[in-house]
Amino acid sequence: MTTTVIGVDVGGTFTDLVLHDAATGEIRAAKQPTTPRAPELGVLAAVDAAVPAESLARCAHFVHGTTVGLNALLESTGPRESGPRNREPGVEKPGVEKRGVEKRGAVVGLVTTAGFRDVLEIRRGDRDDPYDLFWTPPPPLVPRRLRVEVDERVAADGGVVRELDPAGVRQAARLFEAEGVDAVAVVLINSYVDPGHELRVAELLRNAGFTGPISLSHEISGEYREYERTSTTVVDAIVRHRMGPYLHNLDRELRARGFTGRLLVTRSGGGALTLDEAVARPFETILSGPVAGAAATARLSATLGIGTAIAADVGGTSFDTALVEDGRLPLLFQGEVVGLPLQSPWVDVRSVGAGGGSIAYVDPGGLLRVGPRSAGADPGPACYLRGGAEPTVTDAALHLGLIPAGHISGGISLSAGAAARALAPLAGPLALSGTTGPPGPTGIEGVDAVAEGVIRIASAHMAQAVRGVTVERGVDPRGAAIVAFGGAGPMFGCLLADELDVDTVIVPPNAGNFSAVGLVQADIVRSAARTLVRALDGEALPVIERLADALFARLTAVERLTAVEPMAADDVVREVDLDLRHRGQEHTLTIPLRPGEDDVESITARFSDAYHRTFGHRLPDPLEVVTVRATTRVVLDADRPPVPAPAAVDTARNVTRLWSFRRRAWTEAPVVRRSAVDGPLEGPALVLEPTATTYLDAGFTAEAHPSGCLVIRRKDGR
Repeated sequence: MTTTVIGVDVGGTFTDLVLHDAATGEIRAAKQPTTPRAPELGVLAAVDAAVPAESLARCAHFVHGTTVGLNALLESTGPRESGPRNREPGVEKPGVEKRGVEKRGAVVGLVTTAGFRDVLEIRRGDRDDPYDLFWTPPPPLVPRRLRVEVDERVAADGGVVRELDPAGVRQAARLFEAEGVDAVAVVLINSYVDPGHELRVAELLRNAGFTGPISLSHEISGEYREYERTSTTVVDAIVRHRMGPYLHNLDRELRARGFTGRLLVTRSGGGALTLDEAVARPFETILSGPVAGAAATARLSATLGIGTAIAADVGGTSFDTALVEDGRLPLLFQGEVVGLPLQSPWVDVRSVGAGGGSIAYVDPGGLLRVGPRSAGADPGPACYLRGGAEPTVTDAALHLGLIPAGHISGGISLSAGAAARALAPLAGPLALSGTTGPPGPTGIEGVDAVAEGVIRIASAHMAQAVRGVTVERGVDPRGAAIVAFGGAGPMFGCLLADELDVDTVIVPPNAGNFSAVGLVQADIVRSAARTLVRALDGEALPVIERLADALFARLTAVERLTAVEPMAADDVVREVDLDLRHRGQEHTLTIPLRPGEDDVESITARFSDAYHRTFGHRLPDPLEVVTVRATTRVVLDADRPPVPAPAAVDTARNVTRLWSFRRRAWTEAPVVRRSAVDGPLEGPALVLEPTATTYLDAGFTAEAHPSGCLVIRRKDGR
């Protein structure tokens, strides 16, 4: 049954909303400035601005992508900075003094098995930067004084070697009370096999009067590797302290406005969780925002029959990209954020600090740089006239005509004069690192050249990130199609095509809100995993199937407790994956399993093909199973169509002064509403829609596709 759905994605600069009203067929899209100090205010502002009360009352699912968990983690791992700043994953903030500054975020205590107190500090033997002679690991999330050992021990096979000593737990409770601990992580050795001791620790802490959140490692991860499991559990404890109150407050405010449906939160691994599940497993939402755009790209590429697609999401703070092959998301089962490993399903989205708000500056060597520092939503780029004074990518784009002067989404007015004034100080004697031609003795000449250099440098950063998800995997980006979206994505589509030698760019409907479209299309996804280290042979398959059945039973129990609505068996998709490796090796590859169909030979052949694609050779060594993974997908609406763009009422054409990067000259170019593109449109040109602007350079042609997409093709090389 088709339902009315609202998707809201909170980015570093803008909060995007898309509503698809099944009763009326109405589509609404809106942008509002993000409110970094209280993100729910930006969400509610978008709802108030774009969603009528009757539509909110009919809404069955409100799907939310949020950076609240990520921000809570960043506040606990980084120093306090002046002014509100949101950071996307992979976006660094250089120049911040880290000594003697106060961290913000939850105060977390750790209870662990005697002898494992320093797991977080020992980490792994690798270095984040092997070329930095002075590199030191970041301080652990939990200081040593708050890491408490208790006497107990469970063996790898689940046998109890030493019973839990309750006195040690009571002592830990007293310490946590004295230190003002907000949340506790409990990580006992091998507890994923037998969780009895962890459950008893939680009971003793409650009996001792601790009332804050408690994260138990066996509920967070069913996998071995003590450092990774400890890190994941501590991260969960940190974000749980913030995520629960935030989601409950948002849910309460929505219901006060007449919402009667279910609040869903997107997962880092794709799909969505119910409110209760997101509160119980908040670590799964750390990267829920960037994933939504990748998920929307996967669905669009499957609809259009695109074999290889590159998601290119350019927002206000960052550029996010992912490789989508055959309509499938690039799913990993261990990720990393701010240098911390997380044992959680993870869509491989790479992010760099190259967005509309990225700040341009001159480094000590006299080179023009762009990002990763961002003007964010407050104060924003200089042209917003909201107090920003530093030059940004948006200022450069406005100066070059890539953004039409006037108003943009969210009620923000743009000032071309303010943009030029912000860029002017960079027009001195600089060396531009070859982006606008060989640097001469006078460096960059004028604001025009500065603006061109800023855009080209930002494009180069984006292209490098794309190479990280394509070339590093052995995929030639020249055979892919770029799906450009986000508020600034369509503006960079042609520039990225030239940087990467790609011939096709797809601008989807609702391009500026496409991540929110991905939320509208989300299904309920749950996953569980258990480590099972044994040889892959005929005797292993029945064991694997029994373990998979146990994992599915666990997920079904969760589904019954948090069901969005009664589901027919045909609406639930079950998937099983195996982490496999050659015997004697350390790292694994994840291979899908077809229960009841596969035998050892077919699994081995599939692993061998994947191993060859990844490493370029095959090995004859026998295989070993490491982990069994189970995933369920509750399809909310199997027949839900792609969300088209809202119809525009103004189809008039205007002319603007526009910079052509290929011609390296100003030109007079048409400004066309997207709904008025009814035949081939030759560049240079601008194509306008409510939440984004598409820049079409010389040598490119745009045509409307029956799906509602705008298809841009290169007619020739550079």
